[in-house]
Amino acid sequence: METKLSQEELNERIQILKKFRQLLEQQRTKFQEYLKVLEAQESKINEENAEALLAHSELEAQIVKGIGSLQKVIVPMQDLVTRTHAATYNPADAKPIEDIKAELAKLQGQVLKQNEKNRNLLKFHMAQVKEQIQEFKNPYRSLNSVYFTTMTTGSRIQVEV
Repeated sequence: METKLSQEELNERIQILKKFRQLLEQQRTKFQEYLKVLEAQESKINEENAEALLAHSELEAQIVKGIGSLQKVIVPMQDLVTRTHAATYNPADAKPIEDIKAELAKLQGQVLKQNEKNRNLLKFHMAQVKEQIQEFKNPYRSLNSVYFTTMTTGSRIQVEV
């Protein structure tokens, strides 16, 4: 059964596909940015640069928020593409989108791997810092405070008139 589409329906489907592809490309770009931030974050962890690490963490949070926002749009858009193209699905038309999806899946895997690596590095450095803190010796621990010294004062006062 062959369905004839009007030019208007065809144009609408093309616009939907273009928008879907654009969203997937934006998400791919966000994941590439995220991966770069995670790789830079790894070097800051190794350098033990707390300020730079904090800045990278804030940037990471913004990128993750952007990825989440895109995902909220992509999921319904993918459903729309599936519904509108179900009757006239042509695998050749979907190849560019499938390529982007495959690249996205690969980037997601790299991001997860780098994120795990960074977490392990942070755990290791935190354990080292805890050990260093426990090894600190307080040189004044056994000494009394200058404000704590007991002064000998008289307890009686003799007043003569």
